[in-house]
Amino acid sequence: MKLKDWQTDYPPNWCPGCGNFGLWQAFKQALVELDKDPGGTVLVAGIGCHGHINNFTRISSFEGLHGRPIPVAVGIKLANHKLDVIVSTGDGDCLGEGGNHFLHVCRRNHDLTVMIHNNASYSLTTGQTSPASPQGYISKSTPEGKLEPALNPLAVALGAGATFVARGFTGNIPQLTEILKASISHQGVAIVDILQPCAVFNKEFTLDYFKSRVKSTEVAKTRTEAFEKVSVWGNEIFTGIFYQEAGAAYENQVPGLKNGPLVSRKPRLNKELLTREFF
Repeated sequence: MKLKDWQTDYPPNWCPGCGNFGLWQAFKQALVELDKDPGGTVLVAGIGCHGHINNFTRISSFEGLHGRPIPVAVGIKLANHKLDVIVSTGDGDCLGEGGNHFLHVCRRNHDLTVMIHNNASYSLTTGQTSPASPQGYISKSTPEGKLEPALNPLAVALGAGATFVARGFTGNIPQLTEILKASISHQGVAIVDILQPCAVFNKEFTLDYFKSRVKSTEVAKTRTEAFEKVSVWGNEIFTGIFYQEAGAAYENQVPGLKNGPLVSRKPRLNKELLTREFF
């Protein structure tokens, strides 16, 4: 597979300057370098600008309800745990409507890669404030400024037990490619927070804002050290793989999956359960 083999005949229609272009490029490059098979890889998206990636990538894909890509991806992985299942979600989609699913996928350590397209706004619906928007952020939904501080997805992921936690930047495609390769290869849940500008609606987190602040860091030895790094946000913003540990993925512990994927087995009716009187 070459880079062009991973894209459809439909050209991306993201706004000029959108960070999704860099993310899309890094994602395709990671799949090429990992020598993945489109038939063995599934991309699940929610609703938002991020969801359009399904239209431009030649891959088995599903675009579901707003905030619900993670449970759909979990279902696909349980049905056929031999597949590489990757979630494409936005900061609003994942941390707002899908916040409960995000928390529990980290806790259960499902073997998924979760790419969070983070531009700190609900850009598809014209730039409303999202959970990732900073305190004081002015938008159509918060004209006098956002009252509460931003939600840090990586701090939540570390606290919930995620076994792979990283942050990338769409302005650094080589680094983001390496992060995505490592996340897809990881056995267990991999959370990748991907900083990207929204050139139309977010005038605060611009490309220049990130370029002047992002700084690569090394993998931390402990969760505590990783937590300190992901919490730094100001004149410096760290990117890279913050934390990774080996741990049994959820799918590897399910008794019903020990004999192979569910899709490869014939369904059986349990006659005893069907005839039993429970009341």
